[in-house]
Amino acid sequence: MGKCILITGGARSGKSFFSEELAKTYGDKVLYIATAVSFDDEMEERIKRHKERRPKNWTTIEDYKNIAGIINNGKDKYQCVLLDCITVMLSNLLLEYFDYSTDSLIIKDYDEVEKYLIGKIHKMTDAIENSDIDTIIVTNEVGWGIVPENLMSRAYRDICGRVNQILGRKADEVYLVVSGIPVKIKG
Repeated sequence: MGKCILITGGARSGKSFFSEELAKTYGDKVLYIATAVSFDDEMEERIKRHKERRPKNWTTIEDYKNIAGIINNGKDKYQCVLLDCITVMLSNLLLEYFDYSTDSLIIKDYDEVEKYLIGKIHKMTDAIENSDIDTIIVTNEVGWGIVPENLMSRAYRDICGRVNQILGRKADEVYLVVSGIPVKIKG
């Protein structure tokens, strides 16, 4: 059974850099799952910087919908999977789930979307548990900031917090990255 390593922390704390350095210790057989979608110039630049610093011999798949399937398909090909990042994946899935132009999230919708997203996370963790590949997962601690002013943003923050709890419980190792310094908090 592969090991699950969770890397968490605030925005720009050094999570991605640390996770990439950790993945490099596995050699060339690394699968990098990038969940970001380019929707503006700033995100395009972020994606470009991430691509430039990754080893060229790693396999990169850009996807946020079928993480479990990707992990299942890579069982015999890779020694390590690096997934960056869960909270970006969740925001992309939320953007597909709701029509944000109406800003009309209601509690019924919130319960449905949380169930849907947590279901995706459980499928992913099941795939990790059933593989022999070590998996490094990057996530953000979005709840450490100010309380968002609208219901959809608060729902996103709350769902991310609950997803991170699930991942933290299931992970073999957990690192909190603060000011570029990884601190092992589990395992």
